[in-house]
Amino acid sequence: MKILITGGAGFIGSHVADACIREGHEVIIVDNLRTGYERNLNPNARFVKMDICAPELRNLIAEEQPDIVDHHAAQISVPLSIKDPLTDAEINVKGLINLLEACAQNRVKKVVYISSGGAMYGEAEEYPTTETCNPRPLSVYGINKMAGEDYLYFYQQQYGLDYTVLRYANVYGPRQVSHGEAGVVSIFTEMLLQGKTPTLNAYPDEPDGMIRDYVFVKDVVQANLLAFSTGNGEAFNIGTCIPTTTRRLYDEISAQLGISREPLKGEAREGDLRRSMLNIEKAKAGLGWQPSYSLKQGIAQVIEYYKDFLGDQI
Repeated sequence: MKILITGGAGFIGSHVADACIREGHEVIIVDNLRTGYERNLNPNARFVKMDICAPELRNLIAEEQPDIVDHHAAQISVPLSIKDPLTDAEINVKGLINLLEACAQNRVKKVVYISSGGAMYGEAEEYPTTETCNPRPLSVYGINKMAGEDYLYFYQQQYGLDYTVLRYANVYGPRQVSHGEAGVVSIFTEMLLQGKTPTLNAYPDEPDGMIRDYVFVKDVVQANLLAFSTGNGEAFNIGTCIPTTTRRLYDEISAQLGISREPLKGEAREGDLRRSMLNIEKAKAGLGWQPSYSLKQGIAQVIEYYKDFLGDQI
């Protein structure tokens, strides 16, 4: 198949691109390199530097005629979405509409849409949270991801454009950067390797930090591959259904590094959920997917990546 991946120079999208190429698919990567990196690009993919909001995107899809569009490009910062909601809407809503218009006009078979299993549900009353839980987003990012799913349904009903939604938990793994809207795994790992002391952000009444569902990027990639041919018109949680506090995560990373150092204490960020954990039974039944990497196994691969990436800096 021919697969177009938006955000394919980013952390997760680049891993998806690599896996698609290993499977023998033809891959086109669209990325504006605002948060993606050329070092992540697979040399066997065609790379087009382009913003998903650009009118030229429609010409590109008309030219390439992809079978599948895997949509990872997004504004992913929860705090930024609260401070600058117009920018978030510009990318995560208008950019998506631009993409869906192009897909509908050129008979793309399917869109795999990356949504949020944490930000969209908010402080969910149902825990672990299923896909039928009534969303209560506490950030503009979560609101716009939820709106994106509604647009997909509309385009399916209006134009017959098929889709599958993957609602990610907290994804971590190699290539995740430690700045900007970074994952805490990459932040802790890089700082500890460099001899620095990380900050553990927490609410005053929960000193061990927030509870999250950490899923390894290679497991997430497998969910994408399965979604190309199954799960039509449905949304699926992609996580582990295993609760992990920030303190538990810090202890695992520091233990594997052989470092005994107490983290600094910091306040929770604006928009931080107290807890988030996803029920993944639907993904098991509907996609034939389940995670295979434990937190310990995933952290080991992150550490190996950062030791190589940082080189002389550690």
